[in-house]
Amino acid sequence: MRFTEKAWTIFNQAITDYHVFDEVTTPIKNSYENGSLEQLLYEKNWIDTVQWHLEDIIRDENIEPTEALKIKRTIDSSNQKRTDLVEFIDSYFLQKFKQVSPSEDAKINTETPAWAVDRLSILALKIYHMSDEAHRMSATQEHRDKCTEKLNVLLQQKKDLSEAINQLLADIENGKIRMKAYKQMKMYNDDSLNPILYQKVRDDQKKF
Repeated sequence: MRFTEKAWTIFNQAITDYHVFDEVTTPIKNSYENGSLEQLLYEKNWIDTVQWHLEDIIRDENIEPTEALKIKRTIDSSNQKRTDLVEFIDSYFLQKFKQVSPSEDAKINTETPAWAVDRLSILALKIYHMSDEAHRMSATQEHRDKCTEKLNVLLQQKKDLSEAINQLLADIENGKIRMKAYKQMKMYNDDSLNPILYQKVRDDQKKF
């Protein structure tokens, strides 16, 4: 089984598992071995799935401001976890290909394998939900037809992205592409880097 086929199966398992209860507070039940690639892929998509629904909820025009702020903070935390998972997946690939000696003319790709996998995970969610809309009987036929057209585009994207990821991994393994990974170094969650947060710390310290 090619890598993207395995990843796609795991992503859809996570999506299906989530929708058993369809509740953002549902605890994850990851049955894969801790530290395995499969465990990382399942957890990555579970986080994406929960955040997908949080993004839906926060767009309710009638939501209470305090609840919206609470959800926004949850989304911020989720984004950090998503980034961490991507970096863990890249660490897996760095370890997998550590013995590969890139050729002298090896190129560097614009994104790492794991960031491409991140897009594949989101694409799995888009296809799942667009398929729902394409078959939603409470919607008009016009709505279903438009969603079917969009679904077909998404399915083509899935085919193309899957092929691109598999080719990227093959090129890294064959030394045609040099794999490099960088920490994302997000600043907004860091008390020492976000000026709003570190100014608040200073102000609090002045009170004592």
